[in-house]
Amino acid sequence: MKLKLDITPGLVAAMAAEVTAGEKAVTAAMREAGTGLKSAWRDQITGAGLGRRLANSIRSQTYPKADKSLSAAALVWSKAPVIVSAHDTGPLIRSKDGFWLAIATPEAGRGLRGGRITPGEWERRTGIKLRFVYRKHGPSLLVTDKARINKRGRAVASRSKTGRGQVTAPIFLLVPQVKLPKRLDLDRDAIRALDSVPGLIVTNWVEDRL
Repeated sequence: MKLKLDITPGLVAAMAAEVTAGEKAVTAAMREAGTGLKSAWRDQITGAGLGRRLANSIRSQTYPKADKSLSAAALVWSKAPVIVSAHDTGPLIRSKDGFWLAIATPEAGRGLRGGRITPGEWERRTGIKLRFVYRKHGPSLLVTDKARINKRGRAVASRSKTGRGQVTAPIFLLVPQVKLPKRLDLDRDAIRALDSVPGLIVTNWVEDRL
């Protein structure tokens, strides 16, 4: 028996068209999976009460950026990876110098840039020295003895020469370490996005052929 394979121009064109359809389908599938994962992570972050600003740090990009490929890939990342990772893993945080972690009380207020304030910044801002109070049970304290509490509940320098209105207020709680609660489960959504890819490829491939 003699077999002969004749590759006609029509067959070559059909195969080329199928490859093109595959490139479009894979690229579209990866773009959808990446965008979906980005939205899922953003929803997790806002749902955990971590704010829209941190949620918007999640970005996605499909590669290649301006072409289609059977090897297309999607990358989803955060522009604030340290913060997001901390809420995803729930790490044990210790002071980098081996002493205390200073946790600001509401009376301390916020830092100049809107973030957490440090004892040094608080002293420079108010002109008041903090006093260390050791406690055997419970966190030790950094307190102020020469301040007043303003209408916003913040400890500020007192201008009274008689001491009227001055209070002793805890400004920072001092602890050796703190366990950050795990508030995110990014792997869960990443696995779902990965599992969705084959179905997305098939759907986009079929739609392209219709």
